[in-house]
Amino acid sequence: MLKRKIVITNTLNQNLIDQIKEIIPDWTIIAGKDKDIWQDHLYDAEIIAGWKKGIEKECLAPQSKLKWLQTWSAGVDSLPLESLESKNIIVSSANGVHAYPISESIFALMLGLTRKIHTYVKNQQARKWHHSGIKLEMHEKTVGIIGVGTIGKEAAKIAKAFGMKVLGVRQSGKQQEFVDEMYTTNQLDIILPNCDYVVVTLPLTKETKRLFGSKQFDLMKPSAFFINIGRGEIVVEDDLITALQKGIIAGAGLDVFEQEPLSVGSPLWDMENVIITPHIAGSTEHYNQRVIENILIPNLKNYISGTRPSVNLVDFSKGY
Repeated sequence: MLKRKIVITNTLNQNLIDQIKEIIPDWTIIAGKDKDIWQDHLYDAEIIAGWKKGIEKECLAPQSKLKWLQTWSAGVDSLPLESLESKNIIVSSANGVHAYPISESIFALMLGLTRKIHTYVKNQQARKWHHSGIKLEMHEKTVGIIGVGTIGKEAAKIAKAFGMKVLGVRQSGKQQEFVDEMYTTNQLDIILPNCDYVVVTLPLTKETKRLFGSKQFDLMKPSAFFINIGRGEIVVEDDLITALQKGIIAGAGLDVFEQEPLSVGSPLWDMENVIITPHIAGSTEHYNQRVIENILIPNLKNYISGTRPSVNLVDFSKGY
């Protein structure tokens, strides 16, 4: 009888592998970032941890033994969700792993724009001693957090250390600690005129795609900064570029874009009021450990006992 098999498409330290072995000592564990390590094991894997581009064929093949897919990312918009659902494959995401690093990135961008750090880095490179017109403070301003999940909650918590008023948007409108006022997604346009900072932490779904366009930027204060660490396709990028060029908003901190990598011809690269990072807001030294210990292992314990994994279980109807 063949052993049950789990494929992990990332390189883990031995301590994490040992923790997994404790739960499934009789299973075959295949782990490694190199495709050659796991490619020939995909058809036989009952569990795959880490979706990779190009494995769809094996995962959805009639002979595939896959029953549960654990992603290595919070977003699942790149997965063939309809096909996975039709085959009754359980999907769980890495939501929550990014709360610390992404919230830190959000405030790095907010502070960078407010205190013109990117300008002074350029001045330093040019050996230029110049005031560059700095004047803004972030304390006691209003921030709108569009998408109050685990990342949004952590960002709201940090905002309180700056004495900020926090307006939150989530689909349910359910109240959340550290958020002063909560609104539903349908009420987005109501809060935009009141925000000094608008922070997008939404997943990409049918409802959120192109949610921010010229209408939304026109509603924002001309002194407001726009931060996007969610997904690039939530924003109509040409409309954002126009808003930045015309001074409709003051600036933007962007980690995600409609097309990635961002085209070398994009006007965003040369804008003085824009800070660009290459989709790295969630990167952290603790990433693998958090995926394994906080999500995979609790779910694996449930799975082995015959209980459906519950941590970050993807709702196919919502797309996240």
